[in-house]
Amino acid sequence: MSTAPTVYDVAERSGVSIATVSRVYRNPDSVRAQTRERVLAAARDLGYVPSGNARGLASRSTGVLGLCFPDYADPDTDAEDDDAAMLYSDQIIRGMERAARRHGYALLIAASLKGGPESLVAKVAGRVDGFAVMARTVPTEELEGISRRRPVVMLAGPREEGDHLDHLDHIEVANFDGQRELTRHLIEDHGLRRLAFVGSAEESPDVEARFQGFLAACRAADVDAPEEPAVRAVMMTQAEGARAADALCDRADEPPQALVCANDQMAVGALHALERRGLTVPDDVAVTGFDGIPLGRLVRPTLTTVRQPMLRMGEEAVELLVRRLGGTPKSDPVSLMLPVTVARRASCGCGPEEQSAVAIGA
Repeated sequence: MSTAPTVYDVAERSGVSIATVSRVYRNPDSVRAQTRERVLAAARDLGYVPSGNARGLASRSTGVLGLCFPDYADPDTDAEDDDAAMLYSDQIIRGMERAARRHGYALLIAASLKGGPESLVAKVAGRVDGFAVMARTVPTEELEGISRRRPVVMLAGPREEGDHLDHLDHIEVANFDGQRELTRHLIEDHGLRRLAFVGSAEESPDVEARFQGFLAACRAADVDAPEEPAVRAVMMTQAEGARAADALCDRADEPPQALVCANDQMAVGALHALERRGLTVPDDVAVTGFDGIPLGRLVRPTLTTVRQPMLRMGEEAVELLVRRLGGTPKSDPVSLMLPVTVARRASCGCGPEEQSAVAIGA
């Protein structure tokens, strides 16, 4: 009974070491063209298909990178187009997959709600060569342990000097600057003064930075703003955005002129809730989001938002991990701040001729 060919068979047939066979599949540019072709020809003759386990025998690696993020999948998204339903984390995954494929890696992902990631972290981290994780998704002590064994990149949230994770590579976007510019646009260009920020700053360092940008713009324009968000929406979903819009509209005092939502999912939910109540956006109340997911271009009115470079964030995460796996010293953590773009659309009151995108440098 025949057995499947192994990496050992390919190495013997082509006259090279097992490590060389591994490099051909993981990092082909590191092997001379003549040797590479000889290995690939032997693999074709034998019918060999590389696996993560086989590669690991030669290099103690798996050929896999990992990503762990909170699962805010939104059951309320009713768009039939898959691209339209793509959320923030989905776009990051696309970017990581694209870059991982370029470098010969596969991607293992784990989505988890608050309170549940601990059970997934060890499983994912134990099967990958490098690990990317969204801020505050994984307990600090677990990440510390993981980072002693393999490279870890933190995604999102500001680097906090002096914390236990400030030695890790880190990627964030200009949350503060983007939200400040968007809020300034509402105040100065549309004359809105009663603004309500929707989102839980305590749950997300990104939302905290956005809320601080919101406050900075309000203070600069001498607009009253509370020291905490008007409504806390922990899950950041359409359902939570709709609930927040209803709660703000039901308040006995004067309703807000604008709902400044911490992400696009909540903003879309708010648009639906306002429509159900018979309110017109933006004439009765303006609505804005943050992230730039495709759905924001398809809802009516189109959603004013701050676009993050989500694909690029995923790609940069892979580049940092690959760099570390290639031997870059661990003593000099990299911190990247990626720029954002304010997309002015109809939901804030910008007409078709006024709609534009304003880049905010990091």
